[in-house]
Amino acid sequence: MNIKQRKKARVIAFYLPQFHPIPENDEWWGKGFTEWTNVALAKPLFKGHYQPHIPADLGFYDLRLSIIREQQAQMAKDAGIEGFCYWHYWFGNGKQLLEKPFQEVLESGKPDFPFCLGWANESWSNRSWQNKSSLIKNTVLMEQTYSEDDYISHFFHVLPAFKDKRYITVEGKPLFVIYRPLDIPDAEKFIEVWRELAHKNELKGIHFVCITANFSLNKSALKECNGTKLTINNEAALRYQYLLDKGFDAINSRGYHRAEVLVKGIIHRILRVVLRKLNLTLLDKYNFEFINKYMYVVEDKWENVYPTIIPNWDRSPRGGKRAVVYTNSTPKVFEKQLRKCLEVIKDKDDEYKIIFLQSWNEWGEGNHVEPDLKYGCGFLEVLKKILN
Repeated sequence: MNIKQRKKARVIAFYLPQFHPIPENDEWWGKGFTEWTNVALAKPLFKGHYQPHIPADLGFYDLRLSIIREQQAQMAKDAGIEGFCYWHYWFGNGKQLLEKPFQEVLESGKPDFPFCLGWANESWSNRSWQNKSSLIKNTVLMEQTYSEDDYISHFFHVLPAFKDKRYITVEGKPLFVIYRPLDIPDAEKFIEVWRELAHKNELKGIHFVCITANFSLNKSALKECNGTKLTINNEAALRYQYLLDKGFDAINSRGYHRAEVLVKGIIHRILRVVLRKLNLTLLDKYNFEFINKYMYVVEDKWENVYPTIIPNWDRSPRGGKRAVVYTNSTPKVFEKQLRKCLEVIKDKDDEYKIIFLQSWNEWGEGNHVEPDLKYGCGFLEVLKKILN
Protein backbone atom coordinates (compact mmCIF):
# COMPACT_ATOMS: atom_id res chain seq x y z
CA MET A 1 0.00 0.00 0.00
CA ASN A 2 1.28 3.46 -0.93
CA ILE A 3 0.77 5.80 2.02
CA LYS A 4 1.53 9.45 1.40
CA GLN A 5 3.64 10.97 4.16
CA ARG A 6 2.02 14.10 5.59
CA LYS A 7 3.96 17.32 5.91
CA LYS A 8 4.96 18.54 9.33
CA ALA A 9 4.81 22.17 8.26
CA ARG A 10 5.27 24.65 5.45
CA VAL A 11 7.72 27.08 7.05
CA ILE A 12 8.02 30.42 5.23
CA ALA A 13 10.72 32.79 6.47
CA PHE A 14 10.38 36.57 6.30
CA TYR A 15 13.39 38.04 4.50
CA LEU A 16 14.67 41.60 4.98
CA PRO A 17 16.33 43.18 1.89
CA GLN A 18 17.89 46.07 3.87
CA PHE A 19 21.48 44.79 3.58
CA HIS A 20 22.67 46.93 0.70
CA PRO A 21 23.08 50.71 0.36
CA ILE A 22 20.51 52.84 -1.44
CA PRO A 23 20.56 56.61 -2.14
CA GLU A 24 17.63 57.31 0.18
CA ASN A 25 19.30 55.62 3.15
CA ASP A 26 22.53 57.47 2.36
CA GLU A 27 20.60 60.73 2.59
CA TRP A 28 18.55 59.90 5.68
CA TRP A 29 20.95 57.87 7.80
CA GLY A 30 24.45 58.52 6.43
CA LYS A 31 26.58 57.32 3.53
CA GLY A 32 26.66 53.52 3.24
CA PHE A 33 23.95 52.89 5.83
CA THR A 34 22.48 49.38 5.91
CA GLU A 35 21.05 47.26 8.72
CA TRP A 36 24.62 46.20 9.47
CA THR A 37 25.28 49.75 10.71
CA ASN A 38 22.85 49.25 13.59
CA VAL A 39 24.03 45.69 14.24
CA ALA A 40 27.71 46.61 14.47
CA LEU A 41 27.08 49.57 16.79
CA ALA A 42 24.89 47.64 19.26
CA LYS A 43 26.14 47.39 22.85
CA PRO A 44 25.07 45.35 25.89
CA LEU A 45 22.56 47.31 27.98
CA PHE A 46 22.66 45.13 31.09
CA LYS A 47 24.78 42.34 32.57
CA GLY A 48 24.54 39.22 30.42
CA HIS A 49 22.87 41.03 27.51
CA TYR A 50 23.93 39.33 24.28
CA GLN A 51 24.92 42.20 21.98
CA PRO A 52 26.24 42.75 19.41
CA HIS A 53 25.19 39.81 17.23
CA ILE A 54 28.08 39.20 14.85
CA PRO A 55 27.35 37.16 11.68
CA ALA A 56 29.42 34.01 11.19
CA ASP A 57 29.23 31.94 8.00
CA LEU A 58 27.92 34.65 5.66
CA GLY A 59 29.71 37.59 7.28
CA PHE A 60 28.52 41.20 6.90
CA TYR A 61 27.10 40.47 3.47
CA ASP A 62 25.84 42.70 0.66
CA LEU A 63 22.61 41.50 -0.97
CA ARG A 64 23.67 42.87 -4.34
CA LEU A 65 25.90 39.78 -4.56
CA SER A 66 24.12 36.80 -6.12
CA ILE A 67 26.44 34.31 -4.42
CA ILE A 68 25.14 35.45 -1.01
CA ARG A 69 21.53 34.96 -2.08
CA GLU A 70 22.43 31.47 -3.37
CA GLN A 71 24.11 30.56 -0.07
CA GLN A 72 21.16 31.82 1.94
CA ALA A 73 18.73 29.76 -0.12
CA GLN A 74 20.83 26.61 0.27
CA MET A 75 21.01 27.10 4.04
CA ALA A 76 17.25 27.57 4.25
CA LYS A 77 16.53 24.57 2.03
CA ASP A 78 18.83 22.34 4.07
CA ALA A 79 16.99 23.44 7.24
CA GLY A 80 13.59 22.43 5.85
CA ILE A 81 12.31 25.95 5.15
CA GLU A 82 9.92 26.00 2.18
CA GLY A 83 10.77 29.50 0.97
CA PHE A 84 11.38 33.17 1.68
CA CYS A 85 8.79 35.91 2.01
CA TYR A 86 10.63 38.95 0.72
CA TRP A 87 9.53 42.25 2.24
CA HIS A 88 8.22 44.43 -0.56
CA TYR A 89 8.22 48.23 -0.10
CA TRP A 90 5.66 49.80 -2.42
CA PHE A 91 4.67 53.29 -1.24
CA GLY A 92 2.25 54.21 -4.03
CA ASN A 93 2.59 55.95 -7.37
CA GLY A 94 5.24 53.43 -8.36
CA LYS A 95 7.66 54.43 -5.59
CA GLN A 96 9.67 51.54 -4.14
CA LEU A 97 12.64 51.12 -1.83
CA LEU A 98 15.02 48.18 -1.29
CA GLU A 99 13.62 46.43 -4.36
CA LYS A 100 16.91 45.50 -6.04
CA PRO A 101 17.69 42.13 -4.37
CA PHE A 102 14.30 40.64 -5.18
CA GLN A 103 14.25 42.07 -8.68
CA GLU A 104 17.55 40.32 -9.36
CA VAL A 105 16.18 37.07 -7.93
CA LEU A 106 13.16 37.36 -10.22
CA GLU A 107 15.01 38.37 -13.39
CA SER A 108 17.94 35.97 -13.03
CA GLY A 109 15.90 32.91 -12.03
CA LYS A 110 18.37 32.34 -9.19
CA PRO A 111 18.32 31.03 -6.60
CA ASP A 112 15.95 28.28 -7.61
CA PHE A 113 14.16 28.48 -4.27
CA PRO A 114 10.49 29.26 -3.57
CA PHE A 115 9.44 32.77 -2.61
CA CYS A 116 6.47 35.03 -2.03
CA LEU A 117 6.04 38.74 -1.29
CA GLY A 118 5.03 40.59 1.86
CA TRP A 119 3.82 44.17 1.37
CA ALA A 120 5.38 46.30 4.13
CA ASN A 121 2.68 48.97 3.70
CA GLU A 122 3.92 51.49 6.22
CA SER A 123 5.34 55.00 5.95
CA TRP A 124 9.02 55.39 6.79
CA SER A 125 9.93 58.00 9.38
CA ASN A 126 13.18 59.17 10.91
CA ARG A 127 12.61 56.46 13.52
CA SER A 128 12.00 53.56 11.14
CA TRP A 129 15.51 52.12 11.25
CA GLN A 130 17.09 53.99 14.15
CA ASN A 131 15.55 55.35 17.33
CA LYS A 132 18.44 56.81 19.28
CA SER A 133 16.59 59.70 20.88
CA SER A 134 12.97 60.07 21.95
CA LEU A 135 13.43 63.85 21.86
CA ILE A 136 13.80 64.01 18.08
CA LYS A 137 10.54 64.95 16.36
CA ASN A 138 9.05 62.03 14.45
CA THR A 139 9.16 63.07 10.77
CA VAL A 140 7.80 61.16 7.77
CA LEU A 141 10.51 60.44 5.19
CA MET A 142 8.52 58.33 2.74
CA GLU A 143 4.73 58.32 2.97
CA GLN A 144 2.62 55.25 2.25
CA THR A 145 -0.33 56.21 0.01
CA TYR A 146 -3.31 54.36 -1.44
CA SER A 147 -5.61 54.77 -4.45
CA GLU A 148 -7.57 52.50 -6.78
CA ASP A 149 -5.42 53.50 -9.74
CA ASP A 150 -2.34 52.59 -7.74
CA TYR A 151 -3.82 49.19 -6.81
CA ILE A 152 -3.88 48.44 -10.54
CA SER A 153 -0.30 49.64 -11.10
CA HIS A 154 0.86 47.68 -8.08
CA PHE A 155 -0.77 44.48 -9.32
CA PHE A 156 0.86 44.64 -12.73
CA HIS A 157 4.22 45.33 -11.11
CA VAL A 158 4.09 42.10 -9.08
CA LEU A 159 2.36 40.02 -11.77
CA PRO A 160 5.64 38.67 -13.22
CA ALA A 161 6.51 37.40 -9.75
CA PHE A 162 3.08 35.78 -9.33
CA LYS A 163 3.60 33.94 -12.63
CA ASP A 164 7.09 32.71 -11.73
CA LYS A 165 7.22 28.94 -11.19
CA ARG A 166 8.98 29.51 -7.87
CA TYR A 167 6.17 31.58 -6.37
CA ILE A 168 4.59 30.01 -3.26
CA THR A 169 0.89 29.24 -3.63
CA VAL A 170 -2.05 28.00 -1.58
CA GLU A 171 -4.63 26.07 -3.61
CA GLY A 172 -2.74 27.21 -6.68
CA LYS A 173 -3.16 30.89 -5.78
CA PRO A 174 -0.12 33.16 -5.19
CA LEU A 175 0.30 33.89 -1.47
CA PHE A 176 0.56 37.63 -0.75
CA VAL A 177 1.19 38.94 2.78
CA ILE A 178 0.03 42.36 3.99
CA TYR A 179 1.81 43.82 7.01
CA ARG A 180 -0.76 46.43 8.11
CA PRO A 181 -4.12 45.34 6.65
CA LEU A 182 -6.19 47.91 8.50
CA ASP A 183 -4.08 50.79 7.22
CA ILE A 184 -5.57 50.22 3.78
CA PRO A 185 -8.53 52.64 3.83
CA ASP A 186 -10.62 50.45 1.51
CA ALA A 187 -9.17 46.98 1.98
CA GLU A 188 -12.25 45.30 0.50
CA LYS A 189 -11.81 47.31 -2.73
CA PHE A 190 -8.10 46.52 -2.89
CA ILE A 191 -8.85 42.79 -2.58
CA GLU A 192 -11.66 42.99 -5.14
CA VAL A 193 -9.46 44.79 -7.71
CA TRP A 194 -6.60 42.34 -7.33
CA ARG A 195 -8.84 39.28 -7.51
CA GLU A 196 -10.50 40.55 -10.67
CA LEU A 197 -7.13 41.34 -12.27
CA ALA A 198 -5.77 37.94 -11.22
CA HIS A 199 -8.54 36.10 -13.08
CA LYS A 200 -8.13 38.33 -16.13
CA ASN A 201 -4.43 37.44 -16.18
CA GLU A 202 -4.84 33.66 -15.99
CA LEU A 203 -4.25 33.26 -12.26
CA LYS A 204 -6.54 31.19 -10.04
CA GLY A 205 -6.80 34.14 -7.68
CA ILE A 206 -4.73 35.61 -4.85
CA HIS A 207 -4.34 34.10 -1.39
CA PHE A 208 -4.32 37.21 0.83
CA VAL A 209 -2.64 36.75 4.21
CA CYS A 210 -2.81 39.61 6.70
CA ILE A 211 -0.68 39.99 9.80
CA THR A 212 -2.24 40.68 13.19
CA ALA A 213 -1.43 40.32 16.86
CA ASN A 214 -3.89 38.23 18.84
CA PHE A 215 -4.11 40.96 21.49
CA SER A 216 -3.60 44.72 21.48
CA LEU A 217 -4.35 47.69 23.74
CA ASN A 218 -5.46 49.58 20.62
CA LYS A 219 -9.09 48.60 20.14
CA SER A 220 -9.99 51.08 17.39
CA ALA A 221 -9.49 48.43 14.72
CA LEU A 222 -12.20 46.32 16.31
CA LYS A 223 -14.80 49.01 16.93
CA GLU A 224 -17.25 47.27 14.58
CA CYS A 225 -17.34 44.06 16.62
CA ASN A 226 -20.94 44.63 17.78
CA GLY A 227 -19.85 46.25 21.01
CA THR A 228 -18.38 43.03 22.35
CA LYS A 229 -16.30 43.63 25.45
CA LEU A 230 -12.79 42.54 24.56
CA THR A 231 -10.61 40.60 26.95
CA ILE A 232 -7.26 38.93 26.59
CA ASN A 233 -9.10 35.62 26.35
CA ASN A 234 -11.59 36.43 23.59
CA GLU A 235 -9.85 39.03 21.45
CA ALA A 236 -8.05 36.64 19.09
CA ALA A 237 -11.28 35.15 17.75
CA LEU A 238 -12.86 38.57 17.20
CA ARG A 239 -9.73 40.05 15.70
CA TYR A 240 -9.17 37.15 13.31
CA GLN A 241 -12.80 37.00 12.20
CA TYR A 242 -12.99 40.78 11.73
CA LEU A 243 -10.15 40.59 9.20
CA LEU A 244 -11.45 37.48 7.49
CA ASP A 245 -14.82 39.20 7.05
CA LYS A 246 -13.05 42.01 5.21
CA GLY A 247 -12.05 39.53 2.53
CA PHE A 248 -8.62 38.33 3.60
CA ASP A 249 -8.13 34.60 3.11
CA ALA A 250 -5.92 33.90 6.09
CA ILE A 251 -4.25 35.37 9.15
CA ASN A 252 -0.58 35.35 10.09
CA SER A 253 -1.02 35.47 13.85
CA ARG A 254 1.57 36.94 16.17
CA GLY A 255 1.29 36.03 19.82
CA TYR A 256 4.19 37.69 21.54
CA HIS A 257 2.36 40.93 22.54
CA ARG A 258 -0.26 38.90 24.37
CA ALA A 259 2.49 36.77 25.89
CA GLU A 260 4.25 39.88 27.22
CA VAL A 261 1.03 41.04 28.88
CA LEU A 262 0.46 37.66 30.50
CA VAL A 263 4.06 37.51 31.72
CA LYS A 264 4.15 40.97 33.34
CA GLY A 265 0.49 42.02 33.55
CA ILE A 266 -1.70 44.58 31.84
CA ILE A 267 -0.66 47.40 34.21
CA HIS A 268 2.96 47.08 33.12
CA ARG A 269 1.86 47.20 29.48
CA ILE A 270 -0.17 50.37 30.03
CA LEU A 271 2.72 51.95 31.96
CA ARG A 272 5.07 51.23 29.06
CA VAL A 273 2.73 52.93 26.60
CA VAL A 274 2.35 55.97 28.88
CA LEU A 275 6.11 56.33 29.43
CA ARG A 276 6.76 56.23 25.70
CA LYS A 277 4.19 58.95 25.11
CA LEU A 278 6.03 61.04 27.68
CA ASN A 279 9.31 60.40 25.82
CA LEU A 280 10.69 58.43 28.75
CA THR A 281 12.71 55.27 28.19
CA LEU A 282 11.94 51.85 29.57
CA LEU A 283 14.08 48.87 28.62
CA ASP A 284 11.64 45.99 28.81
CA LYS A 285 13.10 42.52 29.44
CA TYR A 286 11.33 39.15 29.23
CA ASN A 287 12.56 35.59 29.70
CA PHE A 288 11.92 33.83 26.40
CA GLU A 289 10.87 30.66 28.23
CA PHE A 290 7.93 32.56 29.74
CA ILE A 291 7.01 34.16 26.40
CA ASN A 292 6.87 30.69 24.83
CA LYS A 293 4.30 29.62 27.41
CA TYR A 294 1.71 32.07 26.08
CA MET A 295 2.58 32.43 22.37
CA TYR A 296 -0.38 30.54 20.93
CA VAL A 297 -4.15 30.59 21.38
CA VAL A 298 -6.76 28.00 20.50
CA GLU A 299 -7.82 30.07 17.46
CA ASP A 300 -4.39 29.46 15.93
CA LYS A 301 -5.70 25.98 15.19
CA TRP A 302 -8.17 27.42 12.67
CA GLU A 303 -7.38 26.18 9.16
CA ASN A 304 -6.95 29.75 7.87
CA VAL A 305 -4.69 30.99 10.67
CA TYR A 306 -0.93 30.65 10.21
CA PRO A 307 1.02 31.04 13.47
CA THR A 308 4.49 32.54 13.92
CA ILE A 309 7.74 31.24 15.35
CA ILE A 310 10.50 33.59 16.43
CA PRO A 311 14.07 32.62 17.39
CA ASN A 312 14.58 35.76 19.49
CA TRP A 313 13.44 39.34 19.93
CA ASP A 314 15.85 42.15 20.76
CA ARG A 315 15.28 45.46 19.02
CA SER A 316 17.98 47.31 20.94
CA PRO A 317 20.26 47.69 17.87
CA ARG A 318 17.53 49.91 16.43
CA GLY A 319 15.75 51.18 19.53
CA GLY A 320 18.43 51.40 22.23
CA LYS A 321 16.99 51.65 25.75
CA ARG A 322 13.45 51.98 24.36
CA ALA A 323 13.60 48.38 23.12
CA VAL A 324 11.94 45.15 24.16
CA VAL A 325 14.55 42.44 24.83
CA TYR A 326 13.98 38.71 25.24
CA THR A 327 16.64 36.98 27.32
CA ASN A 328 17.50 33.27 27.38
CA SER A 329 16.86 33.07 23.63
CA THR A 330 18.78 29.91 22.85
CA PRO A 331 18.32 27.23 20.18
CA LYS A 332 17.08 24.91 22.92
CA VAL A 333 14.30 27.33 23.91
CA PHE A 334 13.47 27.91 20.23
CA GLU A 335 13.11 24.15 19.78
CA LYS A 336 10.46 24.06 22.51
CA GLN A 337 8.54 26.83 20.76
CA LEU A 338 8.75 25.10 17.38
CA ARG A 339 7.45 21.83 18.82
CA LYS A 340 4.59 23.70 20.46
CA CYS A 341 3.70 25.40 17.19
CA LEU A 342 3.76 22.09 15.31
CA GLU A 343 1.31 20.73 17.86
CA VAL A 344 -1.00 23.69 17.09
CA ILE A 345 -1.10 22.95 13.34
CA LYS A 346 -0.85 19.15 13.33
CA ASP A 347 -4.51 18.49 12.44
CA LYS A 348 -4.70 20.94 9.54
CA ASP A 349 -4.70 19.93 5.91
CA ASP A 350 -1.13 19.87 4.57
CA GLU A 351 -1.86 22.84 2.30
CA TYR A 352 -2.60 25.05 5.32
CA LYS A 353 0.13 23.84 7.66
CA ILE A 354 1.87 27.17 7.18
CA ILE A 355 4.13 28.64 9.83
CA PHE A 356 5.79 32.00 9.34
CA LEU A 357 9.33 32.29 10.68
CA GLN A 358 10.03 35.77 11.96
CA SER A 359 12.63 36.01 10.57
CA TRP A 360 15.43 34.75 8.36
CA ASN A 361 17.66 37.82 8.77
CA GLU A 362 16.16 40.61 10.91
CA TRP A 363 19.49 41.18 12.64
CA GLY A 364 18.49 44.63 13.94
CA GLU A 365 15.62 43.00 15.85
CA GLY A 366 17.66 40.01 16.98
CA ASN A 367 15.24 37.60 15.28
CA HIS A 368 17.46 35.84 12.77
CA VAL A 369 18.32 32.20 12.17
CA GLU A 370 21.36 32.96 10.02
CA PRO A 371 24.53 31.82 11.84
CA ASP A 372 26.20 34.12 14.36
CA LEU A 373 29.38 33.81 16.39
CA LYS A 374 27.59 32.75 19.61
CA TYR A 375 25.22 30.03 18.44
CA GLY A 376 26.65 29.20 15.02
CA CYS A 377 24.07 27.27 13.01
CA GLY A 378 22.19 26.30 16.18
CA PHE A 379 18.81 27.68 15.15
CA LEU A 380 19.07 26.17 11.67
CA GLU A 381 20.02 22.83 13.18
CA VAL A 382 16.85 22.90 15.29
CA LEU A 383 14.73 23.49 12.20
CA LYS A 384 16.57 20.76 10.28
CA LYS A 385 16.26 18.21 13.08
CA ILE A 386 12.54 18.70 13.58
CA LEU A 387 11.24 19.57 10.12
CA ASN A 388 13.26 16.98 8.21
